This record gives sequence, structure tokens and C-alpha cells, in this order.
Amino acid sequence: MSFLRRHRAATPAGPDFDVLAMDPGDWPGNLGAGLLPAPDGSCQGVFLRYDLFGGRGPAMIIGNLPEGSPARDLGEGQVPFEVAQLLDALENDEEVEVTGTEDCPVMQGDNLLIVRKVKLSEGRISCVQFDRSDNVLVTIASWDRPITDDLYALLKPLPAELFQQG
Repeated sequence: MSFLRRHRAATPAGPDFDVLAMDPGDWPGNLGAGLLPAPDGSCQGVFLRYDLFGGRGPAMIIGNLPEGSPARDLGEGQVPFEVAQLLDALENDEEVEVTGTEDCPVMQGDNLLIVRKVKLSEGRISCVQFDRSDNVLVTIASWDRPITDDLYALLKPLPAELFQQG
């Protein structure tokens, strides 16, 4: 994935990495974005919340977490950060845990991704993860709709300016 590259800025105001997600202009619902700040002001991750349910909760959350992000450190059976965010946004306080994983090859354009399907105790949540060539972990969590291979064709790098504060 040669189009994914790291950015460096003198003053951290957004992510120093490209964010791989669906273009907000291609999504018919509401979109929200969140940055995970570190104490030094650097960005430790970005997650995008896509809402197709007219304000009644998100349909999907896509996260981009760089290497070293504390949100990547999970305990045994603990759900990915994006799944926790999805449950929180849906005001679902049900206890959910990881029950297994399965690796599957998927093509994204000319690139082969090894996608890890995360199986959860809550069957209405679909979750997949893959590592990018720049060591950013992409996680997609979806509520009440399966994640199919055609979704990967919609993923593209979003411009860093989209996440600048100010």
C-alpha cells in the first residue's frame, strides 16, 4: 500500500498518518470523527463514526490506530477500541467479549490484505481488522449488518486537513 505514508508536522494538530476510511461524501448518513490525543498533543488514533440510522446510533465505526497507541493494548478477551466505542454510542452496556479470530485474504485494489475477522459474544456486531504497510491498525466495527468484501473497495486515504483542529 504505497499510497499510505507518514506525515510529520512541527505542531501536532491532527494525525501524523493517513487515515484510511470511506470518504464522507460517499456516505449518505451523518459522520463524526474523533482523535485520541496523547499527553504531548500527538495523535494516537482516529476513529470515524458513520451513522445511517438518523441519529439513533452509528452503523459503523472505522478506527486507525498507529503503532504504540495505548488503545491497541488489549487484555485477554477484551474487545477492540472501536467495538467499545460502538457499544457506548449505542448506549449498550451489555458485556461483550472476543470469542475468537479468523484470518482471511481479501483484495483491496491491487493489494492483498490479511483481514482478521474478530468473533464476538454479541452476534449483532461484525468486526474486522487489518494492518497497513505503515503499521497502522485499521479496525471496522459494524452494528447489525455484516462486513462484506466489497466494503474494502470503498476504503481510501482521507486528507489530513480533514482532521486538523482550529
